Amino acid sequence: MSLVQSSLSLSPEQTTPVTEAVESVHPITLSDDVVCSWLVGQSRLKQGDIERARRLHADSPDESFSLFLLRLGMVSERDLAQAWATLLQVPLITEDEAPALLEDPPELSVRFLKQFQVVPLGRDQNGPLHVLVANPADSYAIEALQYACACPVRLSIGLRSDIENLIERYYGQGRSAMGTIVENLDAQTTSEDDIEHLKDLASEAPVIRLVNLIIQRAVENRASDIHIEPFENRLKVRYRIDGVLHESEAPPASSTAAVISRVKIMAKLDIAERRLPQDGRIMLRIQGKELDLRVSTVPTSFGESVVMRLLDRESVSFDFDSLGFAGQSLDTFLNVLERPHGILLVTGPTGSGKTTTLYTALSRLNTAERKIITVEDPVEYQLEGINQIQVKPSIGLDFAGALRSIVRQDPDVIMIGEMRDLETCSIAIQSALTGHLVLSTLHTNSAAGSITRLLDMGVEDYLLASTINGILAQRLVRRLDPAMREAYEPLPEVIEQYQLERYTDERPIRLYRPRRDLATGEGYRGRSAISELLIMNDTLRSLLMKRADAATLEQAARAEGMYTLYEDGLRQALAGVTTLEEVLRVTSGE
Repeated sequence: MSLVQSSLSLSPEQTTPVTEAVESVHPITLSDDVVCSWLVGQSRLKQGDIERARRLHADSPDESFSLFLLRLGMVSERDLAQAWATLLQVPLITEDEAPALLEDPPELSVRFLKQFQVVPLGRDQNGPLHVLVANPADSYAIEALQYACACPVRLSIGLRSDIENLIERYYGQGRSAMGTIVENLDAQTTSEDDIEHLKDLASEAPVIRLVNLIIQRAVENRASDIHIEPFENRLKVRYRIDGVLHESEAPPASSTAAVISRVKIMAKLDIAERRLPQDGRIMLRIQGKELDLRVSTVPTSFGESVVMRLLDRESVSFDFDSLGFAGQSLDTFLNVLERPHGILLVTGPTGSGKTTTLYTALSRLNTAERKIITVEDPVEYQLEGINQIQVKPSIGLDFAGALRSIVRQDPDVIMIGEMRDLETCSIAIQSALTGHLVLSTLHTNSAAGSITRLLDMGVEDYLLASTINGILAQRLVRRLDPAMREAYEPLPEVIEQYQLERYTDERPIRLYRPRRDLATGEGYRGRSAISELLIMNDTLRSLLMKRADAATLEQAARAEGMYTLYEDGLRQALAGVTTLEEVLRVTSGE
């Protein structure tokens, strides 16, 4: 036990406040200023936010400043807990790591535990009481626990939401945070035609807290999308985490109309219109993060299905290394990117990271010597120094219309969100022929398939041969967490089936997987791109003019050194970036 931990294990006779006890043996001064400084140093909080919050805090001087920041949404529960745990050198324990049940929980007031955000985790054998706290600077609560239990305490740090759930688990009826909110919902059945009552319901505190909790959990779980789906007898909430959907605790079916109406009000949509799809946007700050949520609603048999895509403007990283690009493939891609004119396409299905790759490419091209204009639907991230145009088909501003205008704006680089039709493709090709570098996306399964797709759309083969510089096809695989992975030697049959000897010189051959003691689906954190890059050369141009099919084009490109998605995935699996199962999941063993 460290000096800090031992100083926190106070006997009932000792009444020195925790902060003073720690100060006497450790140079850290446990104050809100120290916590804030740590958060700023870790880029979890901005200095400007602290200054604005201090002016507001003047009206609530009795409230802890760190908790005031949490209430304002300027810092997340996890970041605040991590700050305390690091500064005090004590463990940070989550709800999942806490005991499932306490054999003999101390007889304590639930009101007291909730008010001071503390919960006992059990008594060490002939030792102190293990206590989880959210605000360890509150010495009164700790001393009161010591007095009530007549024993010293050992502290660990917990999230406030986790502590609330644990209090309910050990002392209540096992209700979750969502269950507690649902108890206060208006239980009356509301007709969806009663728009005014729906507005009133959606504006009540329980519904607001319910929707905020759904979004908060998405942020905590690093979800990219939230799916709220109504069915006949239930409302389903699912989060897409690292590309895979996970079902979560959901409100009761009786709250469907109120919850969906609340989301539509936040996105400034028409809650009276339930027959047509609608699209909107929510800008909010939650857990210290600036979030941009793209909201889409579509009518279904049992109500409107809502999908919210979370765009975290602060944590997104436009860096090729962090995306998973490396080695010869990245060098070749960057060489193509530096060409002064021509077309560079990025292809793949929805959700394969095409737009992020293009934004990363634009960030690299974004210099004072280049004028860059984009046409997007929608504009996902604002890039400083780049002129971004949001298409609005409702007023006649589509991709083709916007492109006609921007070529007269003297750009050096043009980015088109998607090549959807022949007219857009034709203008893009004319732009490339007149000396512009054009970047765009296309929905195809492979790099070679993009050429045949453009031919099928009606683009002339000689125009494609003279303008396309390269085509990058990509997928996203879940990335293994280095701290939670383990190496293993695959069976000889597996090595032979996937010809793994071709992709590594290491012997014996090793693959990687999440540790076996982890639950299903755990052990992954973030995603990595696997890609194939087709470079247009004379051989491919000759085949293109002969209208060769995608298989012939791919075979020729591989003969010139192109790695397929499948091959690049196997290389990443052997390097420990991902698992063989992930590669097979997204490529189907192509």
